[in-house]
Amino acid sequence: MASVMDSVNQRTQLVGKNRLELLLFRLNGPQLYGINVFKVREVLQCPQLNSMPKSNPIVRGVASVRGRIIPVLDLSLATANQALSSAHEGFVVITEYNMRELGFLVSGVDRIVNLNWEEIHPPPKGAGNDHYLTAVTRVDDSLVEIIDVEKVLAEVSPSSEDILTGSLTEQVRISALSKKILIVDDSSVARKQVLNCLQAVGVEVVALNDGRAAYEYLLSMLEAGEDPASELLMMISDIEMPEMDGYTLTTAIRSDPKLKDLHILLHTSLSGIFNTAMVKKVGADDFLAKFRPDDLVDLVVARIKAVDAL
Repeated sequence: MASVMDSVNQRTQLVGKNRLELLLFRLNGPQLYGINVFKVREVLQCPQLNSMPKSNPIVRGVASVRGRIIPVLDLSLATANQALSSAHEGFVVITEYNMRELGFLVSGVDRIVNLNWEEIHPPPKGAGNDHYLTAVTRVDDSLVEIIDVEKVLAEVSPSSEDILTGSLTEQVRISALSKKILIVDDSSVARKQVLNCLQAVGVEVVALNDGRAAYEYLLSMLEAGEDPASELLMMISDIEMPEMDGYTLTTAIRSDPKLKDLHILLHTSLSGIFNTAMVKKVGADDFLAKFRPDDLVDLVVARIKAVDAL
């Protein structure tokens, strides 16, 4: 398993090909869950956990891992299920997520599978609005549920959405009223965060759930005689999305002469060391790790000023 995570070249081979690797694991019972390998630093037998007074009950404690102190979250409890018993018998999946190292306590780790994002689908419509799934897939006829970790983190440790940057001047706000931005993210929590941020700037926003929907939207603009690169200030896209990921979406846009000039910002919780190579490979204009509202506003403001200067 470690060899899969150690090679930059091996992992970047998936970029732009609409493929991903999922680490499969279990919580309570036989149900399989998955997390993108890009987020995983290592998997280890649960180390000694030291409790944190007054912490959220979902945080089972902190662990010392190779000299780093890492909070460990009970992923079963976080998704409104029973807490995992016998934590010392479980495993901790160490992840790098939203520029933070976090440990997710799980009962067992299964294996790594290589899939196409077209095999990853949004949760069933009948699942309601309170579920913790961002996507589902099937592996060897078994259902695999992909947890919306952003929703979990938003409930355990909410990110501040306050905008303190001085770049948001009255002149920028006035100019923003005539601008439109396309945002693409499969997480309802992430979409809401970005939407609130952009509404504070004053731009019009079109929000879609996955890369395929975004690509079809851009094609529909072309069919209507519109130029997306002129009509849209920019596209802000997540990377991990069912049907078509952000890398593949960017590659498809850059390969189309009528779309290739669209300004693209990849906005993702994948904050590891691999992103510089990936962003360069697919041709995105910018990359920003979630969720840093001031930095997001600064990038949008810079784009507004650049367009106004043309």
